[in-house]
Amino acid sequence: MVANQPPQGKTDLRRELLAARRALSPDALRTAARALSRSALELPELTGARTVAAYVSVGAEPGTRELLDALRASGKRVLLPVLLPDNDLDWAAYEGPGSLAEAAHPGKMRLLEPAGPRLGPDAVAGADAVLLPGLAVDRRGMRLGRGGGSYDRVLERLERAGAHPALVVLLYDHEVVARVPEEPHDHPVRAVATPSGVVRF
Repeated sequence: MVANQPPQGKTDLRRELLAARRALSPDALRTAARALSRSALELPELTGARTVAAYVSVGAEPGTRELLDALRASGKRVLLPVLLPDNDLDWAAYEGPGSLAEAAHPGKMRLLEPAGPRLGPDAVAGADAVLLPGLAVDRRGMRLGRGGGSYDRVLERLERAGAHPALVVLLYDHEVVARVPEEPHDHPVRAVATPSGVVRF
């Protein structure tokens, strides 16, 4: 964890973190994905979960493919997001790598989504654990997302439903930082899984 970090705006911090991700080599990405899967699978919040809402990593994001398959192989129901035209998220069950298809609304990134029946945006409220993408988390558990707002809506939906799944962010080690800019709608998370282990808040 970074001990000291000067204050930065969200835009500057996102730019810096995304540049660091782009600088990672393919070998480094593969190695980190394997280690991240091992770390995440040690979380009691995941080992004890029946249903896990997760996501398919894209580009230089911390890789989730191995983790998704391991969760499914252990008998868990894995839900994956389906991006809607308004940036909200629907959900569908993950049935293995062959069940993924390119998103109908890919936007800037080439997203892969589950091809099965849509379960509705509220399906996430039935998850015991929710794996969140992000760019950083600080020592208070506050998460910095990419700025699209999709997961802010997910967290608001969980709050409205009175659902309290374990919220876990998947990051690289250097993305656990001293502080990220916070807004009133931001929700703290319970833990971060990184290639080198787990950080709890």
